[in-house]
Amino acid sequence: MLEKVLIANRGEIALRILRSCKELGIKTVAVHSKADANLKHVLLADESICIGPNSSTHSYLNVPAIISAMEISNAQAVHPGYGFLAENADFAEQVEKSGFIFIGPTASVIRTMGDKVAAIKAMVKAGVPTVPGSNGPLTNDVARNKKIGIKVGYPVIIKAAAGGGGRGMRVVHSEIELISAIQLTKAEAQSAFGDGTVYMEKFLENPRHVEVQVLADGQGNAIHLGDRDCSLQRRHQKVLEEAPAPNIPEIARNNVLKSCVDACLTIGYRGAGTFEFLYEDGQFFFIEMNTRVQVEHPVTEMVTGIDIVKEQLLIAGGEKLSITQQDVKIVGHAFECRINAEDSSTFMPSPGKITAYHAPGGNGVRVDSHIYAGYTVPPHYDSLIGKIITFGKDRSSALLRMASALDELHIEGIKTNTELQRDLVSDAEFLKGSVNIHYLEKKLALQG
Repeated sequence: MLEKVLIANRGEIALRILRSCKELGIKTVAVHSKADANLKHVLLADESICIGPNSSTHSYLNVPAIISAMEISNAQAVHPGYGFLAENADFAEQVEKSGFIFIGPTASVIRTMGDKVAAIKAMVKAGVPTVPGSNGPLTNDVARNKKIGIKVGYPVIIKAAAGGGGRGMRVVHSEIELISAIQLTKAEAQSAFGDGTVYMEKFLENPRHVEVQVLADGQGNAIHLGDRDCSLQRRHQKVLEEAPAPNIPEIARNNVLKSCVDACLTIGYRGAGTFEFLYEDGQFFFIEMNTRVQVEHPVTEMVTGIDIVKEQLLIAGGEKLSITQQDVKIVGHAFECRINAEDSSTFMPSPGKITAYHAPGGNGVRVDSHIYAGYTVPPHYDSLIGKIITFGKDRSSALLRMASALDELHIEGIKTNTELQRDLVSDAEFLKGSVNIHYLEKKLALQG
């Protein structure tokens, strides 16, 4: 069992990690920037250390400062949360080389799954369904690239191997556009990620975004915790998620869940992870694996009753999985609405002091948030200030609970996207449970 963990993150996920540590009797060290001295988890941690100025580059992304904080505090392990250094293989490697434990997969696995081309190769080998494509990097061979385009079938999408967050992608509708699109994407990828490697995939026109949550102990044991639907997105950023994914044939669901467990064993995975898929016409197509805890992990926790962060901590402490696949029971339905400090109409960030705050409550309602009345939302970081999660015996009851919870939520002093979320949970198409990844942006375009 770990005795002391350093939390290398901020906001709601840092508080979430602290809570699981407390339940396991693990002491906590909170590192923070100057702007975050009054964050809730910083005030509640056993120790806190300022690691730099407001800029995340000089604080939450400052690897030497974080490792120094581990040395000073005698922390055994570091939990990276999500974002920042959570999927940085070099950070994981430096943590391990410094004699500490990285709560997550090995650096080599992070590196493989962070490279989209290498990840696809690994998934093909493990039997995970993938999108038809180049199955490797595109070269400067024009004839070969055109041949691949014809074989895959237009439209295709050119993607940066090191890309993420919706960057480094370009859709191509015909062969005439192909070569220039490859060259442009390569140049952009080199500039943005320091790696000009690109690959080609079939562009699915109306897919849903469905992902699979897994846990593995790196000792030959792996399980899945079911799936989630995260199709409501804006600019490739998720807005509202649910578990389980609705309207999926059970045969297709069970096949993809099993393939993800098999893949964990094939690649020697350790910790919590998420396989992300595009789902269209009864078929799943792997797009990437996130080698960390996800923002939307609470919906899975609600329908399984399993504390994913606690499992991460136990696995990092050297324990084998305490849960077998037979222990995992998906019961009921859950939704998560991300609450951001931003204008619902313009999506402009809205930092500032929260003058009044009331969180929703009641049976089946969970709020993961670090904010409180008097807290000042800084302008330096992501605008996420909390998540409302609701659970019900079925999809409709969980959704009604979410509508009620959003009505109860009261935040003064800053603008939030609550109105957008209220609109979404009453949207006629969303109520049917089959909107695709383009639905929200088309809806917003019609409204604007």
